[in-house]
Amino acid sequence: MEPEDLNKLVSVRMPFGKYEGRLIADLPGPYLAWFAREGFPRGEIGQLLALMHEIDHNGLSDLLEPLRRRG
Repeated sequence: MEPEDLNKLVSVRMPFGKYEGRLIADLPGPYLAWFAREGFPRGEIGQLLALMHEIDHNGLSDLLEPLRRRG
């Protein structure tokens, strides 16, 4: 993980699927958990989804709020 990955969570939108167009940081926990069970896509989007899953799973989503306000 790179420090800028946290900024990407609040600026990159989901490029496909049921939640296409939604910010990665705004994806629901059950959707992220589904990817964790079934496998994350390859590449940057998969890395961001995995990072967001860890943040959500550990109850740390509020830590992204200062980044949202900055962006």
